Amino acid sequence: MPRILLICGSLRNGSTNEAVLRTALALAPPGVDLELFGGMASLPLFNPDDDPVEGDPPPPVAAFRRELAAADAILFSTPEYAGALPGPLVNLLDWTVGGGETYGMPVGFINAAGRAAPTAGKNAHDSLRTILGYTGSELVEAACRRAPVARADVDADGLIADPGIRAEITAALDALAGSPPDPQ
Repeated sequence: MPRILLICGSLRNGSTNEAVLRTALALAPPGVDLELFGGMASLPLFNPDDDPVEGDPPPPVAAFRRELAAADAILFSTPEYAGALPGPLVNLLDWTVGGGETYGMPVGFINAAGRAAPTAGKNAHDSLRTILGYTGSELVEAACRRAPVARADVDADGLIADPGIRAEITAALDALAGSPPDPQ
């Protein structure tokens, strides 16, 4: 059973990006296991001195790496802050650059930036593409979707009911579930 790790780039409670990933949980294709990573706020600031070649990283980093090791693919949903990726998500990604945990792993993202966003999230997703290149991740283009989500699109249960947005989420999940990880 393929396992897709869902990572939200926003720490904001009730963010539209979190709503995208919570909706993905509700739309999981048959035979696909989805897990929403909730530990981004607990990751310490990246410092190579805290990630020795021989030795253990800080416990929150070790827990994150266990989540990565158990995953076959990753789906991100992230906002853009000040024209770039949010700092906490960059920090999370920094912990993956040298470790090789995502090398060859299929990755996609859902761009939920609202229609009024100045760049529609393009700068954040361009940055994400660049960093994923450094980690050796396999970007699955069919799993990189644009689905603008307004706060009004999120129901009281934290899920998105709009059929068009749900179709984009499902398409991203299907593309990742059908992309086998690199055997290397």
